Amino acid sequence: MPNEFMSRAIELAIENVRSGRGGPFGAVVVKHGTIIAEGANSVTATNDPTAHAEMTAIRAACRVLGDFQLAGCDIYTSCEPCPMCLGAIYWARPARVFYACTAGDAAAAGFDDSFIYQQLWLPPDQRKISMTPLMREQALAAFRAWKEKADKIPY
Repeated sequence: MPNEFMSRAIELAIENVRSGRGGPFGAVVVKHGTIIAEGANSVTATNDPTAHAEMTAIRAACRVLGDFQLAGCDIYTSCEPCPMCLGAIYWARPARVFYACTAGDAAAAGFDDSFIYQQLWLPPDQRKISMTPLMREQALAAFRAWKEKADKIPY
């Protein structure tokens, strides 16, 4: 079955390129041996830089499950997740991730995200995009409110 799920993710990636809807990336979310959601890159079609295949598949799966976590799910993606998708995957907490192409394969096709990994290691004031702390003390009120909230849903 894993090959069937990965084949579908790869098929979505190829269909996406051929249709002109977006980049060469596809992903599926599987629970109990059934695909519950699919996603393909739609960054350029939607003018949404977060519309990567994994992100769209995670969003769709969460809607299907009515939950913000993917407990007991597997994600099959046509390429090793980028830093953004990797972060979303960790927040969604699936059981496993399977990927076909590597980050190096993506870089060779023009999708090089290695600079993002490099930026993450730099102090905020040394990153390529200016990041300046502002109004921290006032913003800490939101965290205090969260800590005091008795009926919060932790994640």
